[in-house]
Amino acid sequence: MKIVHKQDAIHVSKPEGTNVVYYLFKEYEIHYNEQVPQSTQVWHHHEKIWETIYLIEGELAVKWREGENEKEAIIKAGDLVEAERTPHTFINHTDGMVKFLVLKRMPQEKDLSDIFKNDKVLE
Repeated sequence: MKIVHKQDAIHVSKPEGTNVVYYLFKEYEIHYNEQVPQSTQVWHHHEKIWETIYLIEGELAVKWREGENEKEAIIKAGDLVEAERTPHTFINHTDGMVKFLVLKRMPQEKDLSDIFKNDKVLE
């Protein structure tokens, strides 16, 4: 078992108003974000990494591009976004802090869902 305490993680405060705590491992990365009110993250995408975003608290506008088209959706606490390799940004239009987790991974192109569902041995 491995425990990583928050103070041992990588802390970054981005100029656009997102404070991030990065937990970096060999096969994946998890980071905890707090996005300040009335802020917009820079547009970005990843060439190899897929991002999965889970909203913990608040409300975010998610914008993404599909070809020439720009799309937008509002997500709320409990919602999850699979960004894949799509160009995207997150906008906090609210007056409150938004908190979310991001899981970054490199897809193996295999369906491992049965392993995730069934790999538990009771002691």
